[in-house]
Amino acid sequence: MALVAPQLHARRSPAGGLRLGRPDRRVSRPRLATVLTGAGIALLPWMVVLARTVPQTAEVSNWSTAWIGLDLMLAAGLTGTGVLLRKGDPRVSPVAAATAALLVMDAWFDVTTSAGSGGQGMALLLAAGAELPLALACAVVAARQSA
Repeated sequence: MALVAPQLHARRSPAGGLRLGRPDRRVSRPRLATVLTGAGIALLPWMVVLARTVPQTAEVSNWSTAWIGLDLMLAAGLTGTGVLLRKGDPRVSPVAAATAALLVMDAWFDVTTSAGSGGQGMALLLAAGAELPLALACAVVAARQSA
């Protein structure tokens, strides 16, 4: 937990008493950065393993549950982003950023899983006409609110 939740530090006030200050983020930020960078680099050989071992086709027993769950997360993210944006709530930035990422992921999986099927045209249309433009809008909201 020390990687993501730095401890509060006691500091001396000008009057000589102790006061709690903001956590010293310089201590945990480099460690967290190292962990995240290492995790990203570790995925590279894992992708080679997946490319060589994952079958081209698979039968999935909970396919509809997976897609409905993703759409539920998208609905929550889009609604939450809209509500927080309307209120001027600063928490809109991380919600919008997460929603943008989910929308890009949804477009990617819609298009790639429909390849070679009759639904690929619709997947491309939805990606270009809805998912990616909404992702861009959410990314703009996230960037503007965090600046």
